[in-house]
Amino acid sequence: EVQLVESGGGLVQAGGSLRLSCVASGFTFDDYAIGWFRQAPGKEREGVSCISSRDDMTYYSDSVRGRFTISRDNAKNTVYLQMNSLKPEDTAVYYCAADPIWGLHGKYDYWGLGTRVTVSS
Repeated sequence: EVQLVESGGGLVQAGGSLRLSCVASGFTFDDYAIGWFRQAPGKEREGVSCISSRDDMTYYSDSVRGRFTISRDNAKNTVYLQMNSLKPEDTAVYYCAADPIWGLHGKYDYWGLGTRVTVSS
């Protein structure tokens, strides 16, 4: 059974940091790119960042570039999203997703259930 399980969300003050984790199982993790997406209340889902299967390519949306860092540990089947200098507009449910094709294209094969991040002002 394919599973992607996110964790690390919570409530943080503006300017603070959180590290999200995404643990994968049920598929060959090394063959898949991983993306982080988020959806704020009343808004469409937005691509945040993605990392290639071999950790040689990363991409960030303009809204998080310079504040967020994506990384992966293939030995642990885990991808991380380090989020620094958080802003209230970062408040959303964050999802990780897996797909053989790298990029924030949104048509990912597998999705987690999400972890909620709330940034207070």
